[in-house]
Amino acid sequence: MRRTVLVFTILLCVSVTTVAQRRGGGGFNPERYQAELEQFITREACLTPQEASLFFPMFRELQSKQRVLFDNVRKHRHIKPADEASCREAILERDDNDLKIKSLQQQYHIKFMSVLPACKVYDILRAEDLFHRQSFQRMAQRRNK
Repeated sequence: MRRTVLVFTILLCVSVTTVAQRRGGGGFNPERYQAELEQFITREACLTPQEASLFFPMFRELQSKQRVLFDNVRKHRHIKPADEASCREAILERDDNDLKIKSLQQQYHIKFMSVLPACKVYDILRAEDLFHRQSFQRMAQRRNK
């Protein structure tokens, strides 16, 4: 009886692992996502290797700074303050965070334009938006299957 249960458990583990691998390797991979984003931007904005080498270090720097601000926003997303004063404070903090994000983006857009033509920067921004939109659509389609 023990042997049967053991064999059944092993088969179950193997089948679950196989199914997880077929569905995309077990979840979100940030390194792969970043690489796909950079390839997409390079292709859509027609960046040369030299332009890409100038742009992407600054782009990654912007993303790491934004991530800190986005984490702060996410931290408050699921917690509702208990009283009026706390709600007011949460609203003001949220607005302040949004302004910091926009200010940071503006600073980096100016930096980007110091090393690339404005038309290329515009194409990069559009490509990034398009990539994120397509990524969310793919995730939604996977969930619906």
